[in-house]
Amino acid sequence: MRVMDVAALWFAGQFAGFLRYSGPLSETTSVHTVLLYLCCGLAFLLFPRFELYASWRGRSMPSLFSRLATSWGAVLLIGLVFSYLIHHAGALSRLWMFYWYMTGIIFLMGSRTVLYYVLNYLRVKGLNSKRVVIVGYGQTGREMHLRAAQQNWYGYEVKAIHVGEEETDDPIDPSIEKISTLDGICDYVIKNRIHEIWITLPLSASSQLQKLQYLLRNALVDIRWVPDTLSMQILSHKVIHFLGLTAVELNQPVSGGVGGIVKDLFDKLFSFVVLILLLPLFLVIAICIKLSSPGPVFFKQPRLGLNGKKFNVYKFRSMKVHEEHGTVTQATQDDPRITRFGAFLRRTSLDELPQFINVLMGDMSVVGPRPHALQHNDLYKDKLEMYMLRHRVKPGITGWAQIHGLRGETDTVDKMAKRVQFDLHYIQNWSFSMDVKIIVWTAFKGWTGNNAY
Repeated sequence: MRVMDVAALWFAGQFAGFLRYSGPLSETTSVHTVLLYLCCGLAFLLFPRFELYASWRGRSMPSLFSRLATSWGAVLLIGLVFSYLIHHAGALSRLWMFYWYMTGIIFLMGSRTVLYYVLNYLRVKGLNSKRVVIVGYGQTGREMHLRAAQQNWYGYEVKAIHVGEEETDDPIDPSIEKISTLDGICDYVIKNRIHEIWITLPLSASSQLQKLQYLLRNALVDIRWVPDTLSMQILSHKVIHFLGLTAVELNQPVSGGVGGIVKDLFDKLFSFVVLILLLPLFLVIAICIKLSSPGPVFFKQPRLGLNGKKFNVYKFRSMKVHEEHGTVTQATQDDPRITRFGAFLRRTSLDELPQFINVLMGDMSVVGPRPHALQHNDLYKDKLEMYMLRHRVKPGITGWAQIHGLRGETDTVDKMAKRVQFDLHYIQNWSFSMDVKIIVWTAFKGWTGNNAY
């Protein structure tokens, strides 16, 4: 592969020369030829450092291509710096460098794609496969077995499983052997020429993990530990390096990091524009509220925001002024507290518009889980395990649950559980395009559902 890559880059450089100069590269200034051989040599030495020749099994083609493009770009950048150091950068064609980079990627990816599909063909036919034993058969163990069976181009063949003490599921394939004890795993690996062991025991099985570590100390096969995170009630399982050690983040939202910065900037800009454009509508609604019943235009109530920080959420007042006496009663159908104009505001969701002020202040986001009254948080946090994880992100004006009709009164635990399920799906699968989709859906179709009073 290394020799093939060097050859591909050499031919790509020559081809780029014909594209740029309509002739062989040897007829141009010498810096191009020097750079051609230098970068080919660097690729031979440095590509292994970028793990370009590690096993492809279990890795997607887009991730491989991305690593390849980055590695080739780094090599070419070193070559460009070298041309500056020898004071020949002025004679170097930048357009040739660009052509070489693009054709180099095409040649490298093309050769790998051909080899990739050849290997896939062989593995589908049962050749070039690796035999595997799965230790632990919880949700993660079954999922890995299912993926290995369905995606046979990876070339993994599960031969046997060991079911943990707290696991009772049978294998998805009845022909798979079951190893009854941990002590029998090593003998089975040797007798059946197993290539890999996948350990998917849950974290609660620490005693079994310690025993397994000792039993497999002499096993000369690849051993992979995949913690059974699918059975855990968590937001994420991203592996990071923390204080020089490997750590797993269990409740870090996807919308953190650079994505979170982009989301915050978009929220501020979007809410500012909306408030400017809707200012005439705000004035009309304010006048109608004043005419419909005495009291303030806006209604504010404390809610929990990001990581449980309290803030006051703003709405257009849709009810008559009344006392809650320490409790919050959800609006119901034909609620006598709701004014006639207030019913229109709630039915059309116009009462939520002042929350763009909350977004501009940084307390809310345009898209996110809807903030609930504090009393509802106290009620449901002990009834639903994952309920409070909704507050790991900023609450939103609209959300994934709302566009799927889960809005309005939540008078049963099942209704709230369904809403929380959709909120957590949003948190775990967030993307900027998902936010745009929710905003567009809300703008054109509004919040669906017949239980919004």
